Amino acid sequence: MRYLVVGSGGREHAIYCRLMSDGSASEVYVAPGNGGIDKNFRVNISATDFEGLYKFVKEKSIDMVVVGPEVPLVAGIVDFFIDRGVPCFGPKKAAAMIEGSKLFAKRIMEKYNVPTAKHYDFKGQSDLLDFLKKSHFPVVIKLDGLAAGKGVAIPENYEEAFSFVKENVGESTDVYIEEYLEGEEASVLGISDGTTVIPFIAAQDHKRVFDGDKGPNTGGMGAYAPAPVITSERMDFIQKEVMQPVIDGLRSEGAPFVGILYAGVMVTKNGIKVLEFNARFGDPETQVILPLLDVPLGTLFKAAIDGNLHKVSVRFKNEHAMTTVIASRGYPGSYEKNKVISGLNDVQDVMVFHAGTEEQNGQIVSSGGRVLNVTATGSSLKEAKEKIYSQIDKIKFDGAFYRRDIGYKAL
Repeated sequence: MRYLVVGSGGREHAIYCRLMSDGSASEVYVAPGNGGIDKNFRVNISATDFEGLYKFVKEKSIDMVVVGPEVPLVAGIVDFFIDRGVPCFGPKKAAAMIEGSKLFAKRIMEKYNVPTAKHYDFKGQSDLLDFLKKSHFPVVIKLDGLAAGKGVAIPENYEEAFSFVKENVGESTDVYIEEYLEGEEASVLGISDGTTVIPFIAAQDHKRVFDGDKGPNTGGMGAYAPAPVITSERMDFIQKEVMQPVIDGLRSEGAPFVGILYAGVMVTKNGIKVLEFNARFGDPETQVILPLLDVPLGTLFKAAIDGNLHKVSVRFKNEHAMTTVIASRGYPGSYEKNKVISGLNDVQDVMVFHAGTEEQNGQIVSSGGRVLNVTATGSSLKEAKEKIYSQIDKIKFDGAFYRRDIGYKAL
């Protein structure tokens, strides 16, 4: 099989490595890819240049396209390829709205009785600020639409809320307030063929930029799997009361969901509540889930596209995985780029997935806020963590920083 993976981050590098290593593929190309992808398989075409990607697919006789990021999914890349007879793994545009619009997701959850927090809708600033003046803090403010993991604020007081609203909410912005839920978060990703949905092992992401969950939200500073907060009973609940109702609901709405359904959940004292849905592999959760998968990834992609997931068994190794993100100085605000990275060939017993890198004049340099994912597996989470933190300082670039406490809730 020849694959084209669309995207440029750590998630896409992990998918590329997995397909190449587990017997799924003879060739895996990545567009636009990053500095971690073999230059013979790196394709300089944007993830949103559908015509350019299609031309490449025909030239190289690609058997399947696998879409990583949310932006091309919400823009309809899967519809585009399927309409042209090319198998493409991911949800079509109508189903990808589960991530493309948080309000659409809320309405699906309410209609199909999926447990989630109460919410109140607003457009623009004035009514929203009036509501916030009377609110008990903390509250959760969410912007509708895609925001690269940064469209959410959890202000502790009115001043913080006012500042976020003034900076991010325009007159036509759809926004909603959600009740603040207390508990422990986890990410449960499941693969669906539009009818069947099979959850993977749960992971836990670390969203805040600094140790101890301090500082602003990011796209994710590290993750580990399996997350012990999701017991087998809770996983059973998530499959039956969260994932399956959404898959059934979207199908009955005329938008069958084929691909990866990602449920961000909170385990509260009142049970499990859904925080959000995504329509694709999580980043950095993918970097800890795929190394533990015990079946060829390509087999799952094909079964989902063919509607045959009920015929396959999804197994995971009895191990633990962790990944730590090395980020650029300034992230998640404006960050530095083009810093030369050294030490990538000096690390042992870990996998390094590139997230924001590119190759310049034979050197690997930083090109994003999240630059590298240093990943390890072990018989225990402690072993995986020790492997990472014994090696991570060998990798250097000016302004590099990372969290030292990934996995602390489980450890």
